[in-house]
Amino acid sequence: MSDPALLDYARRWPMRLILLGTGLFLYVPLLILIVFSFNDSRRTTVWRGFTLDWYQKLFGNTDLLLALANSLMIALVSTLISLVVGTLAALALWRFRFPGNMLLGSLFTLPIVVPEICLGVAFLIFFAEVVPWPAGLPWPLNLGAIIIAHVSFSFPFVAVVVRARLASFNRDQEEAARDLGASPWRALFDVVVPHLKPSLIAGALLAFTLSLDDFVITFFTAGPDTVTFPVKVYAMVRFSVTPEVNAVSTLLLAITVLLTFVALRLQARAGIRSL
Repeated sequence: MSDPALLDYARRWPMRLILLGTGLFLYVPLLILIVFSFNDSRRTTVWRGFTLDWYQKLFGNTDLLLALANSLMIALVSTLISLVVGTLAALALWRFRFPGNMLLGSLFTLPIVVPEICLGVAFLIFFAEVVPWPAGLPWPLNLGAIIIAHVSFSFPFVAVVVRARLASFNRDQEEAARDLGASPWRALFDVVVPHLKPSLIAGALLAFTLSLDDFVITFFTAGPDTVTFPVKVYAMVRFSVTPEVNAVSTLLLAITVLLTFVALRLQARAGIRSL
């Protein structure tokens, strides 16, 4: 009689092999990029030794730091707006029942599934033909077109995360607060919002990460005098892939991974397994 454990292993090893191959395919190039960002040579195919010179040049590059400041400003403002709009949308869809409720909820999630190239072209036409964005505005108002575009695809992620958290809320707690004399707004802020806190943080981190990393929509909505971090990296890569480009990519990758990890941990704490 065959060993059940051996038979179970024989059935599982092909799947494990596929998962291992997929992981190597996805992450080995990233590891190579990180390693060669410390390469003491301008050639990215030959290892000459360890150095931090490229990171020193990176932090001494004024244009690159300005692009990073633009991206951080856009991500911060768009995240704050997306957090408010997405939370209000989720609360409205959860609390009220009206004709077209499900349809409206589906429309809110439409930017999640629509290809970014389509959104980018749509915003390009919108800001160029319908509502031209005034030039010469003071910073950060000159980033307004990009911020509006980023809010449009960021707030649905916040709404989905918050709405998933609201599904586990016991409405009797809010009713009890109302019976004890709390106003609707007081019950909302003292009972509902504390329950939503993990999902609010997770949604904000997701929105911030999406905005910071976005290239396609930003490329279509940015003006000639506005350069963001991903667009600047793309411009650097067009000429040549140098260790400085690897250092920039490593920095952006580290920020993204850190924020995504924190967001996923907070989602797990909130009992939200997936979007």
